[in-house]
Amino acid sequence: MIIKGFLKTSLIDYPNKIATTIFVGGCNFKCPFCHNGDLVLSSNKLKTYTEDEIFEHIKKRKNILEGICITGGEPTMYDDLPAFIEKIKKYGLQVKLDTNGTNPDMIKELLDKSYLDYIAMDIKNSKNKYSLSTGVKMNDITNIDTSIKLLINSGIDYEFRTTVVRELHDEDDFHKMGEWITGAKRYYLQQYVESDKQIKYGFSAYTKEKLFEFKDILEEYVKEVNIRGIV
Repeated sequence: MIIKGFLKTSLIDYPNKIATTIFVGGCNFKCPFCHNGDLVLSSNKLKTYTEDEIFEHIKKRKNILEGICITGGEPTMYDDLPAFIEKIKKYGLQVKLDTNGTNPDMIKELLDKSYLDYIAMDIKNSKNKYSLSTGVKMNDITNIDTSIKLLINSGIDYEFRTTVVRELHDEDDFHKMGEWITGAKRYYLQQYVESDKQIKYGFSAYTKEKLFEFKDILEEYVKEVNIRGIV
């Protein structure tokens, strides 16, 4: 694991838990609106944290921490992710994984080993516009579809989420995304907020009222729909 960021205490990254958040470097997407663009494009320029540093912190805070959130970048790109999580679980902590869903084999392995307690998976856009939102050409999104099905049938807590960008999403996309994940437990719409670390600029957010319209659409398909980051 190449760890490029380390937030010792977070009250928002793992729902309802006091957590430490670990950021890995590198990603197979280049989402233009990504607010962690430095982790995607120039992670080699960022400080690297050793596993020893991470576990020293966990040892000190194990009586306070409830969970660890592993995000990025894209954690499932790392073959040693299962071994890393196995070490975390020895401390009795719950683990949340943030993923783009491109490696369902890794997700399945982690689920089969009962290493995950919560998964948050991004749904970038409707199927025909996936390349637009990911910044890479995607002629085949079978892996995304497989990961969606894995989460829905996983038996653990999970959420799907979409960062809503005016220039990338329209009303029809939310009908299509809703149909794609029909029957899912939970879906979050995240309002776009510009960051000084994102890959490209020129994007804007929908109004609060419009986000609630999209929420109404998605509630036709998903059991629980919420909105994050409204300003």
